[in-house]
Amino acid sequence: MNETATRIEKDSMGEMSVPADVLYGATTQRALLNFPIKKSPVSWEVIHAFALLKKAAAQANHALGKLEESTCSLICGACDEIAEALVDPGTREDMMRHFPVDVFQTGSGTSTNMNVNEVVSNMACLSAGSEIGAQDPVHPNDHVNMGQSSNDTFPTAMHVATCLRMQVDLLPGIETLRDSLERKTAQFEHLVKIGRTHLQDATPIRLGQEFSGFERQLRNALERTRSSMQCLAGNLAIGGTAVGTGINTHPEFAGMVCERLSSETGIPFKEATNHFEAQSSLDSMVDAHGRLKTIAVSLSKIASDIRLMACGPRCGLNEIALPAVQPGSSIMPGKVNPVIIESVMQVSMRICGNDTTITMGGMGGLGSLLDLNVAMPLTAVTMLETIQLLSNSTINFSAQCIDGIEANEDVINDIVERSLMLGTTLAPELGYNEAAAIAKACFKSGQTIREYCLEHDILPPDRLDSLLDVSEMTHPHA
Repeated sequence: MNETATRIEKDSMGEMSVPADVLYGATTQRALLNFPIKKSPVSWEVIHAFALLKKAAAQANHALGKLEESTCSLICGACDEIAEALVDPGTREDMMRHFPVDVFQTGSGTSTNMNVNEVVSNMACLSAGSEIGAQDPVHPNDHVNMGQSSNDTFPTAMHVATCLRMQVDLLPGIETLRDSLERKTAQFEHLVKIGRTHLQDATPIRLGQEFSGFERQLRNALERTRSSMQCLAGNLAIGGTAVGTGINTHPEFAGMVCERLSSETGIPFKEATNHFEAQSSLDSMVDAHGRLKTIAVSLSKIASDIRLMACGPRCGLNEIALPAVQPGSSIMPGKVNPVIIESVMQVSMRICGNDTTITMGGMGGLGSLLDLNVAMPLTAVTMLETIQLLSNSTINFSAQCIDGIEANEDVINDIVERSLMLGTTLAPELGYNEAAAIAKACFKSGQTIREYCLEHDILPPDRLDSLLDVSEMTHPHA
């Protein structure tokens, strides 16, 4: 088909010239003319969620006696085709060309909702043997959008898309990194190293204990993600229509839609307890993203600590060695940098910025205005970007860095023996002042605590060995 060919479609405002080879209609074409901002459409995850939602809505309307079986079947067939194409990377790009509306559009997502309605209508009409744009036997508003409003469908699709990506991508990514850290915890459990507080030498700690702290952060991340999913899944706006009152919809419609979405996805979706809150605020999204931001902060802590322990190799701590994945410098031969960690750190920075975006989107007087939030498209794509970044970063961090970390045992042992903080265990025996004096004397002379105490007969050798047993220092209450 000639790319320059056009056809005429109609909406409530009149006729529009639309490219002949696309499935959207007049309202979508108006949005393309109105919002030439970023030229980056609403993400495929949102459109996929819309396809699931429109199918569930058609099924609910048919069960309620409001939609004929043949019309319902046509709508469901179109929605299935869209959803299947979008989950397959090989067909996604071709399908997404029919959903071109910019992210920076009307804040309720009306243009995207109508874009989906038009595409489903045209696909259904073609399946029925009608011409594209005929709006018969399936009309975009009367049938595809029956019992719905953009004001309740977009926040619903946003929640569904977020929960799906958490379930399919984020939870497995976090679990992968958790498992890697768990293996390293066990691998390094026997290695006693020097602890550091304020970036200064402190009492001994096992390398495995430090990694167990990282592992716990990932276990917490799993709980935060599951809690976010539960919050979002239990607060679907569908059924509220324009302002939350549910005008033009059946009272059982929303519950039936949620049941069908749950059956389709395996996620327990529920109608919002209060539709006025669900449509006028972004509290659930702000809360959920705040938890994801916490996960990003956790990743930054883990990555930063590992980078510090690996700094060197000759002029730094060099307690652990990171996998060498690429040359580190164009001018310094043999230099290897912690590039995977730097990637994780930048992801964390971006997610913190995303959190500010979603927070602003939910704020009163900015995104949340009286009976509707008007920052939903931006919120949706920002949330989904965060999930993608976390999902990909956790898997990459695990495979490209954590799994290949090795401990430099000789370096660790030497640093522990030279530490002046071993004198901490002498304080109960000799008193704080004398232990501090020994540490200061060792610092001045360059001796270890053990060497100084043996030279000056501070304690019997056997007692000194017992007190300076670094392994015992890491679990004093065992």
